[in-house]
Amino acid sequence: MSQHKQYKSALSVSDGVEQPSVINENAVNNFKKVRRRNYSAEELTKGILEGDRMLLSKAITLIESNLPSHIDLAHQVINNCLPHSGKSIRIGITGVPGVGKSTFIESVGKHLTNNGHQIAVLAIDPSSERSKGSILGDKTRMELLSSDKNAFIRPSPSAGTLGGVARKTRETIFLCEAAGFDVIIIETVGVGQSEIAVHSMVDFFLLLMLSGAGDELQGIKRGIMEMADLIAITKCDGSNIKKAQQAKAEYSGALHLFPPTESGWIPDVVTCSSLDNTGIPSIWNKIEEYRIFTKANSYFEKRRMSQTQYWMFETIEEQLKQNFYTNRIIDANLEKVRQSVLSKELSSYSAAKILLDKYYNDLRK
Repeated sequence: MSQHKQYKSALSVSDGVEQPSVINENAVNNFKKVRRRNYSAEELTKGILEGDRMLLSKAITLIESNLPSHIDLAHQVINNCLPHSGKSIRIGITGVPGVGKSTFIESVGKHLTNNGHQIAVLAIDPSSERSKGSILGDKTRMELLSSDKNAFIRPSPSAGTLGGVARKTRETIFLCEAAGFDVIIIETVGVGQSEIAVHSMVDFFLLLMLSGAGDELQGIKRGIMEMADLIAITKCDGSNIKKAQQAKAEYSGALHLFPPTESGWIPDVVTCSSLDNTGIPSIWNKIEEYRIFTKANSYFEKRRMSQTQYWMFETIEEQLKQNFYTNRIIDANLEKVRQSVLSKELSSYSAAKILLDKYYNDLRK
């Protein structure tokens, strides 16, 4: 058998210079320490009032949490901040998917920060009904605004609550106002039930619409249009200008058919382009006109008082519901009763009555 010589290749790779880690370990460790630290209600409140964004974000996370220890702490922080809230204009913005809500908000936001305003954007991200997860991508969609020192963007998962509205958005508004933000914008998921909830927590409701997307007047519920204090036709630029003007005329005609608003304010229709930044200043002027008008006739404060009462009852209902499903007796019997409904041994009404009777009997003990 022939022996083959082993030849050493002339090519070789040197180890080179050892490269430093791309991760700043000290920064990571410091961040972990800050993250793990448990703050008191007084520390969180002090930080919020001083405009500390990190502590504001931490307090909002507590508000969104369902842990009993977090709920108690969050309530303390909210009550501490409440006397320092209420000095902003709260704006709800909604529109059909693809209307350009995030781009519009960024244009309005930059206009406001350039004019000395402090703006907070509470963007509600839709949660998956299957995984319950959210993309939370509004900061990537509002690149310029997210890097603005006078803006604060907080994307929150809707977590399957009413129409996609984050359960604790109203409390978050109080914290942002206490932190010094004078304009609060709430971006909703899209046209649906969420608008009803958002309308009950804002001062001004802005509806964004597209032109040239079919029959505009049939593409949205009348109830949503009746809630709007202003309708803005977006993407009024380039070859779309004529269509936008036509849509404006159609919506203006439709608004005249609606009954007078409780505030006495007459809603208007405008066109705008976030791309060209046209119409953005005039929309803000409309919002300012609304604030002056409703404060003059006392509707502004009357509406806020009505909203406060509304959310008190909503919170009571929510707490009762949560208390019911976390009750030990219900937890032990719910699945069995549910299976009886699925197998048609019990009607839905009878099953509900059985569970409620067990719940009330447990409360009487």
